[in-house]
Amino acid sequence: MVSIQKHHLIAQIIAQLGEERELLYRAARSAHFEATDEQSKAENKYDTRGLEASYLARGQAQKVKEVELAIEQFQGLSSAPVDPSAPIQLGTLVQLKSPKGKAFYFVGPRAGGMEVQQDEHEICVITPQSPLGQQLIGQKRGARLRLDLGGTRQEFEVAGVW
Repeated sequence: MVSIQKHHLIAQIIAQLGEERELLYRAARSAHFEATDEQSKAENKYDTRGLEASYLARGQAQKVKEVELAIEQFQGLSSAPVDPSAPIQLGTLVQLKSPKGKAFYFVGPRAGGMEVQQDEHEICVITPQSPLGQQLIGQKRGARLRLDLGGTRQEFEVAGVW
């Protein structure tokens, strides 16, 4: 029996996103300082340090906003248990089984690829837009999927839905 608790999982994802936001925020502030520093002033028409730093600052600030949006969306997810016979949807924890073993995925609104550890289980966040997410949405426990992974076709079974 799997002992993963969805509310703890969502809290871990939010905490990890919060740490990422802080790192990005510090990077954006640093890039902004670099862009506005007196020493970044162009010395000639080929000197683009200040311009490059301003582009970097803008990009970092945009990433901060994206992570903040992800945090808001995860905070809005329900952590209530899902009926095991219900179709997979946003906010569902899924266990896939293959001949190579078992894997856990959490269908989240953003942050695809993020991995979190809960108990002895590693859980990967996927989005409905990802290739795996597209195949999982609407499936139920017991469904069989065929996925191309690394150039080889593999079969999976939806072994659990929470």
